[in-house]
Amino acid sequence: MSDGNATAASLRPTDLRSLRDAVLDTAGTIAIGGAGTAAGWAAPLGPVDATLDTTAMTGVLTHNPGDMTVSVRAGTPLRSLAEELAPHGQHVAFDAARVGDGATVGGLLATADAGPAALVHGSLRDLVIGVTMVLADGTVARSGGHVIKNVAGYDLAKLMHGSYGTLGVLAEVVLRLHPVPKATTTLVVECSLPEAAEHAARVLGGPYEPAALEWTSDGRLLVRVEGTEGALPARVQRVRELLGAGSELDDPWERHAALVRGTDEHAVLRLGVRPSRLPGLLERLPTATVTAGLGTGVATVALAPAAVAEAHALVHEAGGTSALRARPEGSDAPAWGPPPTAVGVLRAVKAELDPQGRFGPGRFDPWM
Repeated sequence: MSDGNATAASLRPTDLRSLRDAVLDTAGTIAIGGAGTAAGWAAPLGPVDATLDTTAMTGVLTHNPGDMTVSVRAGTPLRSLAEELAPHGQHVAFDAARVGDGATVGGLLATADAGPAALVHGSLRDLVIGVTMVLADGTVARSGGHVIKNVAGYDLAKLMHGSYGTLGVLAEVVLRLHPVPKATTTLVVECSLPEAAEHAARVLGGPYEPAALEWTSDGRLLVRVEGTEGALPARVQRVRELLGAGSELDDPWERHAALVRGTDEHAVLRLGVRPSRLPGLLERLPTATVTAGLGTGVATVALAPAAVAEAHALVHEAGGTSALRARPEGSDAPAWGPPPTAVGVLRAVKAELDPQGRFGPGRFDPWM
C-alpha cells in the first residue's frame, strides 16, 4: 500500500491499542502505509493529513499447529511469517511475487494480490478466516477467528480484500495454514498461447492435480507438481506423457515473478475473467508481456500506458475485472475501467464504515 503524502504527519503504532489511539487522535484524512511494495497500485492517493505506518505492528500472536491456524499483526511481512512456520512444516499457501520483496500480510490482503498457487488454494480472501480492524471513528471491529465458521453481519475479511486502505485499518489477521509440500518441481513446455490453452484443458480435465498452471509470453507453460518424494516422479511423468513434451525445472518462478512488475516504459494491469475466455481476451490486448493463470482466469499484463483505457474496456466487455498495478512516472493511465454493476454496494459499504471518507481518498476514483 501507499506510504501517503510526504508532508503528512506520520504515525507508527505498534499494536491494536496504539493503532486505535492513533486513529482517534488524528483529524482529517488518513493513508495506510506498509512495506510500500504496492505504492503505485490503484488510483493515485489524494491529499491526506496523516499516514499510518503499520510496519511496527509485527509478530505472531497465536499459532495453533493442530488447528493449522495462525494469528499475526497486520504489519508482519509474509516471508518472516513463513520462516517462523517452517519448523512446524506449515505455511501460508500463498506465493504472490511481492512476498519476496517484504510485503506485509495486511498489505497483501488490502490489495487482493495472489500468485500461481491460487489455482489450488485461492487468494488471501480464501485463506483469511478472521480480522481485527479499526474503523474511522475508533471502533474496533472483529470478524471470524481461529475456528473456521460463518459469522453474522459483515464478513470483514472479505470486505477488506481489495479495499486498498479505504474502509479501515487492519490490525490483526487470522490465517488458515497448509502443510509444506514434501517435494515440488515444475514441468516447462514451450508453446504458444493457443497451444497452452489446449494443454491446460487436458491437465485440468484429468487426474493430474497441478499445483499451479501458468503461461508466460516468452512462450512457456509452467506446470507445478507437488507430492511426496516417492510419488512425485511418477506424477510428473504422467503429466509429461499427457503433454508430449516438457523439461523439468526446480524453480522457474523467479523469472515468472519478474514479468508481473512494472518497467520505466510500461504500465501493468491485473485482470480476471472466466478462464475459458482468458486466451481469447489476451490475444485482443496490445500487451508487451503476459503471465496468465489458465486455470484461474487471472492474468498480469504489461502494456503501453496509452493502451490501458482500451484494455480496461476489453476486459469489461468480456465480463471481467481489471486494476492498474503500476504506471510509469508521469503517466495518467486510468486505474479502473467502467464501473461494475456492484459499484452501488461499494459506495454503500464505504458510507457505512467510513462515512466521512477519511481513509484512502482517491483510491477508487472515479467510482467513488
